Amino acid sequence: MPSEIEARAKFDLIRYAQVWEDADLLIEALNVQENDIVLSIASAGDNAFALLAQNPAKVYAVDLNFSQIACCELRKVMYKNLNWQEHLQFGGVIKADSHKNLEADRIKLFNERLKQDLPDNICEYWERNLSFIGSGFMAQGKFERYFALFRKRVLPLIHSKKDIERLILPKSREERISFYESTWNNRRWRAIFNLFFSRFMMGRLGRDKEFFRFVEGSVADRILARCKHALTELDPSRNPYLHFILYGKYANVLPFALREENYEKIRRNLDKIEFRKQAAEEFAEDFNGKINAFNLSDIFEYMTQDGMNSLYEILLKNAAKNARFAYWNMLAPRSCGSTLCDKYGVQTSEEQNEIFLKKDKAFFYSKFYLDTVGK
Repeated sequence: MPSEIEARAKFDLIRYAQVWEDADLLIEALNVQENDIVLSIASAGDNAFALLAQNPAKVYAVDLNFSQIACCELRKVMYKNLNWQEHLQFGGVIKADSHKNLEADRIKLFNERLKQDLPDNICEYWERNLSFIGSGFMAQGKFERYFALFRKRVLPLIHSKKDIERLILPKSREERISFYESTWNNRRWRAIFNLFFSRFMMGRLGRDKEFFRFVEGSVADRILARCKHALTELDPSRNPYLHFILYGKYANVLPFALREENYEKIRRNLDKIEFRKQAAEEFAEDFNGKINAFNLSDIFEYMTQDGMNSLYEILLKNAAKNARFAYWNMLAPRSCGSTLCDKYGVQTSEEQNEIFLKKDKAFFYSKFYLDTVGK
């Protein structure tokens, strides 16, 4: 059964070179146990690897986009063959030594220590795209380049480097609110933000216009409100996603899968993860077994509510008792329909979901759902 979005959007490019969903929140919500079977949307691999660090029995990570699978497989051999510092340097997500020829060094590292462990079709993909390797592929997705454009061309029109540095300094909640209202949230910020993060600009430069097909109302207004929450209610000094948007690199604040203390946990479990170019519903229809935890990213946002219900029911047929489903809404409201919830005993807590959302460091999303299966 093909995915509803597959016929409308393009899936032939690296859309996300990193995962822009909060892995810490996902880990807390899904509470993966040692004997669990996990199904995850692959994307760029970060959150699938984060779930792998919980020592489950198996993680299956699926994606419609072969380029995303190529990113995941490359990340897997990076964990296998590189140390933590080499991983970050090769991926291009930490500050580089200006005296090194990084492009040549990365390609040499790929040729000498990585490509021999890649599947043939994945190796061929990267050999055709060595420029991404040389540039640090983890910053080369369409979404990452969109943020780079914001960082290099747009943000300097609004705020000085000094104010950007002040934004991410540790502050109390009261100090963050004061700084936001007195310095950050000026007229130029609001005007340019509304333009750059509009439906048109995001559809053209950041995501895909088809991802907004079912979105109603202003895209920029809702993202701006969530941005305010991230800059005031959350601590910008501890937010890796915000740091990467502002600087294009990580310093001392990294997402879960890139933290040094998690590196060996992931490496020890590499034989338990499997990546497949496949829609989630195709995987579920073919899979002979029960799944305990589902990381579904925001895939329901790209389909009608009827489409979501059809896909969700396919997944529910493979769900173990007490299985957990985690998924986000960015802009289009999607949740398990009441008929389907009653049929399969799906339960969710709006109060708990709101608590999760309030601490979501990847602040673009308007809703987070943790559904559990009771039957």
